[in-house]
Order: sequence, then C-alpha cells, then structure tokens
Amino acid sequence: MKVLFINQEITPYVEESPMSIMGKELPQAMQEQGFEIRTFMPKWGTINERRGQLHEVIRLSGMNLIIDDTDHPLIIKVASIPVSRLQVYFIDNDDYFQKRKMAEDESGEEYADNGERAIFFARGVLETVKKLRWTPDIIHCQGWMSGVVPLYVKTAYHDEPCFANTKVITSLFEDQLKNDLGQNFKRCLEFRDVKQELLSAYSNDFNFLELGKLAIDYSDGIVEAGAKVNAELMGYAASKSKPILSYPGTDDISSKYKEFYEQILPTV
Repeated sequence: MKVLFINQEITPYVEESPMSIMGKELPQAMQEQGFEIRTFMPKWGTINERRGQLHEVIRLSGMNLIIDDTDHPLIIKVASIPVSRLQVYFIDNDDYFQKRKMAEDESGEEYADNGERAIFFARGVLETVKKLRWTPDIIHCQGWMSGVVPLYVKTAYHDEPCFANTKVITSLFEDQLKNDLGQNFKRCLEFRDVKQELLSAYSNDFNFLELGKLAIDYSDGIVEAGAKVNAELMGYAASKSKPILSYPGTDDISSKYKEFYEQILPTV
C-alpha cells in the first residue's frame, strides 16, 4: 500500500505537540509495516534549514501556482529525520512561508492569508506528487493546513492518473483556528473543476468549522485524532455516514491505522 501523508506539523522540525508527534510517528509506523510512504509538510519560517539539513530539490522546484490572479513560485526542499530515516518533503514559498511562523505571528495574531497558504500548500503537494510520478493508494491529511486537499483530489485532480483511484482520510485534531479564512477564500479556491457553485453550500465566512466540513465532505474516512476534537465536526462526519476511526490513543497505532486503511481500501 502506498500512503501519502500531508502533515501540518512534524517533530523535530517544529516543537512537540500531539499533531507534530503524530506527524512523525504515524508515517514511521506505517513504513515499518512495509507500506511505501511519502511525507509532506510546509517549510515554516521557524525551521532551521542547516540544523535540519534541508536542501532544495531543483528538479521539483520552479513551478508557479496562480492564486487570486497572482503567481507564487513553488520551492521544494527535502530532508531525512535522523534515526528513522523518514524522508520529508517541504513546500516553500517566499510570500507564504519564509520568515513566517505557523498559524500566528509573533504577537499571537493569526495571519490574514492563512486560507491562501493552505491552498498553496495543497496544490504544491499534489503538483509535486505528479512530478514524482507516484500513485498513492491513500492520502492521509493531518491538520487544518491540509484541509482543502480532499476537495482538490476529488475534483480538480480527479482525472489525473496518479489520483484517479486514491482514497482520502482526514484526521481531525483538537487545535482550532480562531479567525475565518477571509472573504476571498472561496474565490482563491477556484481551480479547474472547483467553481463557485460547488462551494455554495458553505458559508462565505469560511471559518475553521466550514473548512472542517469541506474536508469531511470530500474524504473517504475520518480519524478522531484527539480526546477533545470539535464535537460539531465529529457529529457532522457521523451524519454523512463517513467511516470513522474513534480516538485510537497513542499506543499500538500501527495496527489500528493499518486496519482502518484496509477498511477504507479493502481491495489492498
């Protein structure tokens, strides 16, 4: 089984949190199970490239992604986590990630363009996977930064050979954004088959809950990745009759997630 992990956070590149620990341990556990793994995360400005031994992959970099009528160059970097040797690809861009923290700036204010950053990250990952000519059986999204990936996989990229039969799983964590993603978020989302009418079911005030509902609607399975995940989102997932992996804890994650993957993709 080939699994693409699209993570918001991975330790040791960012501080330890439930999300960053899972971002490292779950791909490692699946790799040890014999699965073929690819792992992506944003190249947050707080990441020390020299300490982390990141280097640019020239053959994958250089593409421009147009968001809200503006060109944004895509830069791809790569590193390996010591000991586990888990390879991580980083999505970078001068406007969205260089010299900038994660969701909030130094004063604790959320970035006004967090929505655009999530869109750039999602499209950057999917375009890079195409360049790698790699066909994932499952895409596993962890964190709000990957929240628009399910939409794009099932619509804008559904005719791409490498994603035509891919299943998408979204892990919902306890972390939440406080502010909405901007009045222009829907417009910025437009790409190929993603048109305004496709987004009409969602509020124009696209907040964390709307982003979660969007991810749930276009996912094939949902993971409750914490003991206190937003109850409204979990209820929404249940109402859509999505397969749900209830909070599996942190012990023996390899067998629990392997079983869930096989439930989502029973032919493997």
